[in-house]
Amino acid sequence: MTHRIGVIGGDGIGPEVVAEALKVVDAAGVTYERTDYDLGAHRYLEDGTVLPDEVLEEWRGLDALLLGAVGDPAPGVAAPPGLVERGILLRMRFELDQYINFRPFRLPPRIDCEVIRENTEGTYAGEGGFLRKGTPHEIATQGSVNTRMGVERCVRFAFERARNSERHQLHLIHKKNVLTFAGDLWQRTFDEVAAEYPDVSTGYDHIDAACIHFVERPERYDVIVTDNLFGDILTDLGGAVAGGVGYAASANLNPARTGPSMFEPVHGTAPDIAGQQKANPIAAIVSAGLMLEFLGESDAASRVAAACERPERYSGSTSGIGDAVAAAVAS
Repeated sequence: MTHRIGVIGGDGIGPEVVAEALKVVDAAGVTYERTDYDLGAHRYLEDGTVLPDEVLEEWRGLDALLLGAVGDPAPGVAAPPGLVERGILLRMRFELDQYINFRPFRLPPRIDCEVIRENTEGTYAGEGGFLRKGTPHEIATQGSVNTRMGVERCVRFAFERARNSERHQLHLIHKKNVLTFAGDLWQRTFDEVAAEYPDVSTGYDHIDAACIHFVERPERYDVIVTDNLFGDILTDLGGAVAGGVGYAASANLNPARTGPSMFEPVHGTAPDIAGQQKANPIAAIVSAGLMLEFLGESDAASRVAAACERPERYSGSTSGIGDAVAAAVAS
């Protein structure tokens, strides 16, 4: 089967790590058609392009998107804050309904868990605005949007992951003692869906307690489900605890497959080392492995995961690490 994959190298080290990820996909023997898209902060600074409507429509016909990183393209060069993040990443997630952000964390023997983050609602939905901006009486509001539909489909996805995990455990992470409206919706939905999964044990932690546990007792967690903002924070912490964000992979999933899912490392653009072959491509390679799993290429995905099981064993240049992983996958 030939998969249609859109590739967005992006800014900084993005194109370098994506090149190594695709090298590994080639070594795994997966057949795909590749379409490249020149998008990111560098493109915006060149001609003002962020994400054209026609490109978004073209993406709807693809099977998957593989992204490197978007953001400041070079040291001392900056696009307006949030422009590429909201204009590319969030628009992609919202309009292609990539409502699950999936982040696995593996660092045996203590860390073996995954975080399921709601990806299209919460504080990132953009509800809010300014009143009397620029005056001494300025007001800024930022709301959190939580719908029963959005929460339930995320929670159900998490219960399915927990049902198929080795430990069959699922924790809800929120701050329901303070965020009493959103927290109540999440907890009630979680409890109601839990009744349909008697084989899954459940728990709850406040987000601040969860951050402590991630550092001190990460073995506490198997599968975690949480909202957009808390998931963003917790997964970056998880990446640091599990070896560093240079190893952190992610998937932005549309489980209904009404549009393509997007796969990306979360380490950022690192413009200070761009073009120097110093970037670690492991996170991009693992992200490509998640893409293969979602596309149904289970054998290839398993070989990529196995090759990246102990990422610390790889060293050298960006392309050198890519070559080594590709050789392990092909063997």
